[in-house]
Amino acid sequence: MAALCQPRRALVEIPAPQPKIAARIRRSYLEILSARLVPSPPPRGRNATSNTRRVHSLDLSIGGVWSKRLEEQCEKMEEHHTPLSKQQLVQLIRSLILVEQSQEPRVIASDLKYLQEDLQLKKANVYRSIPYSRLGSNRDAHCYRKAYPHLVAFKVSCQEWGQVLLRNKEWDAVLEHALLAWRYTSELPQWDTANHNALREQCYSILASHSLTALQHHRPEASRGRELLRRFHMAQMHSQSIAPCIHELQRIMGCADDSSMETK
Repeated sequence: MAALCQPRRALVEIPAPQPKIAARIRRSYLEILSARLVPSPPPRGRNATSNTRRVHSLDLSIGGVWSKRLEEQCEKMEEHHTPLSKQQLVQLIRSLILVEQSQEPRVIASDLKYLQEDLQLKKANVYRSIPYSRLGSNRDAHCYRKAYPHLVAFKVSCQEWGQVLLRNKEWDAVLEHALLAWRYTSELPQWDTANHNALREQCYSILASHSLTALQHHRPEASRGRELLRRFHMAQMHSQSIAPCIHELQRIMGCADDSSMETK
């Protein structure tokens, strides 16, 4: 009987209890972005080279020049206490990635079709993020907090693409892009609280600054100047930030008229 009552051996070793993780630990948005964008191991197959290039471009945009600007935008969002989903974070940094990629092939930045599509997408994302309610206003503070990340992405797109064109010294493309972005900015939602419309005015100021810089380095032809002047006057109906550009263009056209009369 003693041989039958031997103690049984444990087949599975029970691990030591792990310390509990504190609940509701808030990470900064920059940490979340870094965790989301960690490059995965290189895949095998036909798409290995294309995926490697995409990961490399993401590393450049996050770890390179744009990390400081991205951190500033994330700090602003933390001040507004705006929770971001994974999709919203990807949409926020999309324009930064596009700008980083466009510094090598200048054809992308020169073709305004791509820039217009990017602005259209950013504006559509703003309206998609606004919750619909039949009982209350969809322009109140709650809706503004939902749309704020997409508004920031729209502002970043206006600013960075304009700077790319300025660095490439494509002055006429800068003016055309500014007027296109001006129209899309005027189509953004008008919020009930006046302070919430400050980001719209910031977009106007950025675009006006780009246009003024282009006019200081570029003298358009007479027909092009008249067209720009007409469109500037239409843009002035939305904001007075374009007024210095109108004065500068009138000065350029006045000098051109005086020189043509002297030659006659």
